[in-house]
Formats: sequence, structure tokens, C-alpha cells
Amino acid sequence: MTSHKLTLIICLLMVFSGFGQEKDFTSNLYSTYGKYKEATLDKRRIKHNDIQPLINKLSTNPKFKVTVVGKSIEGRNLSLISIGTGATDVFLWSQMHGDEPTATQAIFDIFNFLTSGDFKNEKENILKNLKLHFLPMLNPDGAEVYQRRNTLGIDINRDALALQSPEGRTLKRVRDSLDADFGFNLHDQSTYYNAERTDKPATISYLAPAFNYEKDINEVRANAMKVIVYMNQIIQKYAPGQVGRYNDDFEPRAFGDNIQKWGTSAILIESGGYKSDPEKQEIRKLNYVSILSAIYSIAKGNYKNIPISDYDKIPENDRKLFDLKLNNLTYNLLGKNYTLDVGIHQLEVDDPSHSTYYNSSRVVDQGDLSTYYGYETLEGKGYSMVGGKVYPKILPSIKEVSQLKALDLLRSGFTYVRVENIPKSENYVSFPINVIGKDYKVPEFKMRVGVIPNFILEDKGKPRYAVINGFLIDLKSGEGNFKNALILR
Repeated sequence: MTSHKLTLIICLLMVFSGFGQEKDFTSNLYSTYGKYKEATLDKRRIKHNDIQPLINKLSTNPKFKVTVVGKSIEGRNLSLISIGTGATDVFLWSQMHGDEPTATQAIFDIFNFLTSGDFKNEKENILKNLKLHFLPMLNPDGAEVYQRRNTLGIDINRDALALQSPEGRTLKRVRDSLDADFGFNLHDQSTYYNAERTDKPATISYLAPAFNYEKDINEVRANAMKVIVYMNQIIQKYAPGQVGRYNDDFEPRAFGDNIQKWGTSAILIESGGYKSDPEKQEIRKLNYVSILSAIYSIAKGNYKNIPISDYDKIPENDRKLFDLKLNNLTYNLLGKNYTLDVGIHQLEVDDPSHSTYYNSSRVVDQGDLSTYYGYETLEGKGYSMVGGKVYPKILPSIKEVSQLKALDLLRSGFTYVRVENIPKSENYVSFPINVIGKDYKVPEFKMRVGVIPNFILEDKGKPRYAVINGFLIDLKSGEGNFKNALILR
């Protein structure tokens, strides 16, 4: 055997050995996650006051350096949290859109991991080779009212050129001062994205943004692509088929595109949807595993051996998901039967404090939806859509309605109960019957895009399913993924 071949074999063994170690590490990250999850952050609508005590605690830990690097328009601190002594700088920022908090929670899980006594060898490898810098919740004013834009009303992610916002100026200044080798731009995306040509939600989507209109690939962008390919391999183990790739059309105003252009390998991570995970806590866990796995690969340098050709094999994002999809329903219009598919979104409405929400669903499409998918799907062939009836008695209060057997009412075709006195502050009820005011006129049942979906599905003239505020209820078993009905005045 020639010395050249022997050297090649040794190199390959070293590479595969390194990847084997990383595989064990990432598997353990997933299985032990519960030990590091930050318990005080368990809902999506987190605010600056929720994370500030955690940042204050980190500032007392000598391993961390916490620096206030800017303030939001309303005066909330923007803090940079750094750890590690390595020569490679990695910069991570989250929630530049105020209603995209999943990765912010994951960052605080990562802090718990870094301050624990576990995974000593892996953490030593990370911290001696890298210097990690985190800027969580870049848009705290938007987070306060759970909105995408900042108080000025602009999208910070379209402010990389004009730099009108103090939040955008802070991000640019920190990026320039660090001149980081890698940058992680952490976002949430619509839960209605799916992996192209599949019924799988795009639970996690990645992008190595283009730095010019030609979408050229230089070493900086190629390194981002390699890390993304590695993260995709990891996430496929826990959410198979549920990874998408964002469109890479160049956006000259966007921070990700410009940060790539400025010489930092920019990696966009978008948190989408996951079935039965409305608060995105499983997706938060996937962020934690994905980000720490990427960081470890960067520390080890193993990402360098990954072919960028695998990047384009990740399916692109598509937007063809509904919360509820009903197939092949019979709909009678002017005496003639038609077959309709119906797509429903269970939309969220914030409460006044922006700390929780209720659902007010809408029909968003109908007709031939054969190329679309649903988190929940019913094959409705043979079922006829009919409007629900109003319960004949007027009840004095919502309390009396709650004492009725809602399922029995639905089985009799009733979807509304009229109430004499309804508090002005209440907009929804937790039982599956819509409450209407004493003077409310229930509209004639017509299937139209934009209407609130309230109807009965009959099988041979008998109620079989009910759709109440866009939630499907099986009238035989009583089961359904029900959240709330509405109060209509």
C-alpha cells in the first residue's frame, strides 16, 4: 500500500470517528433536554421582563460576560451575552420579530446547558475553540405586544441599509465589532409551510442567504451551507421529512443577506409548525439540539468535510397546509349538490395583555384542494354540510350554558345557544357551543371563504361530525382537538 493511500485512509477514519462522536453527542442532547429546559419560559408570549432576571443571573457567573449594547425605542435593554475563549466567533441573535420567540427560549436552554456540570468534554471543546455571543430578543417592544414589527412600525429585518431603528443599528454595530465567523439568524415562520410536495410541516427551515442577485457561492456562504446540511441530518432523526429550505432570492435590505455579504457565514433558522404543539415547545427542543449540534461541529471543524451539493437536496418550503382540511364534502346550493374540499385556519386572537390568546377560525379556501394538506384531515365523502340550529331556549347567563351537555346538543344539530346577559369582556367559551346574544341574527348557512366555520356534517340525514369555530368534533366518540367556541353579539 502506498503512503498516499495510507494517509487517505487515516484521514477518512479520523473524519468518520469525529462524526460518530458528534452523533452520540447530539443523541444525548435530545434525550437529556428536560434537564436544561428553562422552566420559567413555557409559553410563546414571553416578554422582556421574563428574560431579564435570567440575564441578570448570568451576569453574576464569571464564565459569562453580559454587556448592554443598546436600547429599544421604548428603552428596554438589548444585552449581548458572551462565553468562551476560542479564536472563532459565533454570533446568535433572536426575535428581531417580536412574535417569533421560539429560539429565544432555546437560547436560555443553551445557557442552562453551558452552566451545567454535564458534557464536560464537549463543552470544553466548544469553549476553548469558540467564543459564543448571544443577543436574545432583539425586538423587546414588539415582544411586549406580540407583533412582528417594532414600535416605529418597521420590520427590523428590512432595516439593514437604512438603519432607521435603534435595534437595527445595534445589530449592525455588534456584528461589525465582533466580525464573527458564523452568524445564526433565529426566526419563526408560519405554521402553514410544508416541505415541498409532502404533507409534512416545515417544522424547521434553513437558509444560507444569498449575498448578491446572482446567488453566487463563495467560501463564506459555502460554510453556512455545510453547517445547514449537518443540522438537517440531525433534525431528520427527530422530525423526519419535516425540514424545509427557504427561498434564497437576494433581498438587499435584509440583515441575513447583508451579514453574509459582510463576511459572516449567515445561517437562518426558522421555526414552523409541529402537530399538537401550539406553544412550539417540541420545536424549541429541536432548536436547542440543532444549534448546539452546529456549534459543536464548528468547534470540531468537521463541517468542512460536508459537500455543499447536499444543501440543494433539502426540499424547499411550500405553503399548502391547513389546520383542518375536509375532503369531498357534499354542499347543496340552490337545490343542487356540489362536492367541495374545505381548508380552515384556526387563527389566533391575542387577549388585551398579549399574554395568551383564543382562536377565531376562518375558511381560507374551498373547491379542489387536492394538492393541499392538513394537520388534521377528514375524508368526508358521503357527508353533507348543513348549517347548525339555535337552541330554542334563551338562557340567562353563560354559566347556565356551560351546564348543558354540549355533545348532546351537537348530536341534535344545535351549534348556537342564545344568552340574555353576556359580559362585554368575554369573547370565547371553553365548551363546544357558540354563545350568541339575545338579538344576534345567525346568518344563513353559506360556504364562503372568510366565514367562521360552524356547521354540521350529516351522514344520511343524521349529525355525524360538528365543526365548531373550525374545530372538528366526532359526535360518535366525542373526541376532537377542540380549543374554544366563540361569543357572537
